Amino acid sequence: MPKDAAFTMKLEPELRDAFMAAADAAHRPASQVVRELMREFVQRQDEARDYDAFVRRKVEAARAERAAGDGVPDEVVEAEFAARRAKATRPA
Repeated sequence: MPKDAAFTMKLEPELRDAFMAAADAAHRPASQVVRELMREFVQRQDEARDYDAFVRRKVEAARAERAAGDGVPDEVVEAEFAARRAKATRPA
């Protein structure tokens, strides 16, 4: 992939020096490391956005189910899991 875009940034001299030394110690060009960091950041942002959309859809579906009266009342769920906990903690 051609690399014809430039990116300029300001940072503390100490951070720059430490980064350059770390890239050099890894025998990798600093620009390659920065590109990888940028790709990872973009990927994490995409994953976070996808997860947020997934959660939003789940919440909307649950709200629609509750509004339609299709859900299970809290008391029934609590009673069922109280019985499961009691059974699981009962001595054998």
